[in-house]
Amino acid sequence: MVNVTFLGHSCFMLEHGAHRILVDPFISGNPVCPVKADSMNPTAILVSHGHGDHLGDAIPISTRTGAPIISGYELVEFCMGEGAKGHGMSIGGGHDFEFGRVKLTAAWHGGSIEHQGKSVYGGTPCGFVIQMGGKTIYHSGDTGIFGDMELIGRLNKLDLACLPIGDNYTMGPDDAVEAVRMLKPARVVPMHYNTFDLIRQDPEAFRKRLGHLSDCTILKPGESVAL
Repeated sequence: MVNVTFLGHSCFMLEHGAHRILVDPFISGNPVCPVKADSMNPTAILVSHGHGDHLGDAIPISTRTGAPIISGYELVEFCMGEGAKGHGMSIGGGHDFEFGRVKLTAAWHGGSIEHQGKSVYGGTPCGFVIQMGGKTIYHSGDTGIFGDMELIGRLNKLDLACLPIGDNYTMGPDDAVEAVRMLKPARVVPMHYNTFDLIRQDPEAFRKRLGHLSDCTILKPGESVAL
């Protein structure tokens, strides 16, 4: 069994046995996150891109716990330069870790890092196909819809897809429905909405639009679902 806890925005904790995988840890400054960064003790950290609402607390959590940051090569190099541990990858590449396997997927978005008042190149943003505990989870990161989502769905039997529905910066609900048609996951958890007014959406309306395409589980920050 894999326990998936939503921590608001695009942040999740994935737990199986002794393994705790923290994804996109926007905790400090997140108005809907129910936990504090210093309470997080992951064994690994996945970061989809360098924007502050995704990189978040990854570096201080990594330096405190020793958990490696797994992301695109350039972003990991930046994080390691700030004292974090890391494992750099590139889109299309996969790697077997102690907790399972991670493969980086494409994501259509930006990836700059705000550092000392300047925007620093953070490499190409990504999503993740995560295999752990006999389950396969797709976390898309921030992205617009793209046709190769069909390929991701064809190559992977997805138990869960975490998809943005907030619009403006990412897919909105209509495109997210089409993404589900391509990905064919058993379950969908919407993310990246209602953190701020600009990305306010009605997740119940999204669930109704999905119909029978997939089981849509709406999680409030702090709630979990077991796979």
